[in-house]
Amino acid sequence: MKIITNGLFKNNPTFVQVLGMCPTLATTTSAVNGLGMGLATTAVLVMSNMVISVIKKFVPDKIRIPSYIVIIASFVTVIDMIMHGFTYELWKTLGLFIPLIVVNCIILGRAESFASKNNVFKSFLDGIGMGLGFTGALVILGIVREFLGNGSIFGLQITNLKLYAMILPPGAFIALGMLAAFFNYLGTMNLKKKKQQKEEK
Repeated sequence: MKIITNGLFKNNPTFVQVLGMCPTLATTTSAVNGLGMGLATTAVLVMSNMVISVIKKFVPDKIRIPSYIVIIASFVTVIDMIMHGFTYELWKTLGLFIPLIVVNCIILGRAESFASKNNVFKSFLDGIGMGLGFTGALVILGIVREFLGNGSIFGLQITNLKLYAMILPPGAFIALGMLAAFFNYLGTMNLKKKKQQKEEK
């Protein structure tokens, strides 16, 4: 369980590690887009983690990274075809960013730092944790940008407030900066609370 919560909170790929910024900034114009991109990345992350964990002993160090990329690219191709077949509108909206999952540093980073050193079950849990942490960050960012930019959440109109700048590239940076600062503040407060509890003991 600790492996999963690590990706969700302590080492969140987006708000803590600041990884995968390209899809984070580009695809979060709405909550639906963020959710779709996050789940697609999670699926690739989980499957590639598991396969890499299985074959780690059989792959020579010299071709380790190229092998990982081939595995990741294979799963991205599968996810791309599935989305094209079953969620065409979302697939069309996300466009080039689905194939670009191949070069998402979160996936390759977890393959190198975790999956290649741990068993299949732990690698599966790590993929789930990091993937859900990334998905959650994209959804939160998408909700903030969609609400401020269009006055809606998941396509449901809530208010007439429309700050169009928030669904443009500058708005992505502003929203990400504000959310990152907020989660950093929460993390700092949590550390202070734990420190106080230790001192009291």
